[in-house]
Amino acid sequence: MDKATKTKNFIVEKTAKLFNVQGYAGTSISDITSATGLTKGSVYGNFTNKEEVALAAFDYNVKRVFQGLKKTQLSENSALQNLTALFEFHVDNWTDIALHGGCPLLNAAVEADDNLPFLKGVVQHSFILWTNRIATIIEDGKKKSEFREAIDAEHYAYTFVMLIQGGVLLNKITSDAKHIATAVDRIKKIIRQELTA
Repeated sequence: MDKATKTKNFIVEKTAKLFNVQGYAGTSISDITSATGLTKGSVYGNFTNKEEVALAAFDYNVKRVFQGLKKTQLSENSALQNLTALFEFHVDNWTDIALHGGCPLLNAAVEADDNLPFLKGVVQHSFILWTNRIATIIEDGKKKSEFREAIDAEHYAYTFVMLIQGGVLLNKITSDAKHIATAVDRIKKIIRQELTA
């Protein structure tokens, strides 16, 4: 890895939590230089502008969460086990997620919705990837006759994402971890009652 790549990675690692906690609007170039110990010239020598740093930080934050989710998926497990583990991850890892500023998808989605067109498309893409992952597991379960053939995998995938994100939002705003647990319990009930063959 060359020096320029190391410096870029360093900037991203040092500012990822900052952007996730404070958002794009709330993070200044002074915040970035304070977090990294680098000069403004050094930051702009590696990134064209603050937008580029924010995009790299968002990508870093999302990959961190997605890597954790991916670890819950085991090839030898049933689709039901993999689907359940995907949601239990949020309960089991909520403390760590909260320490890093909460869910980067939710945080960025709220800020990007009306004000940050440069970020909105990237956030949309991340939600699509997550939803597709859930739908793929459901389709796998249908092929294995674990889930009912007639169910709409995409419909349930979006429903589950809505429930998880609602739980995450309430956890964050109330500082009470019970909401994500409630959301996961509801998802598991839906899986048992509506998906399981």
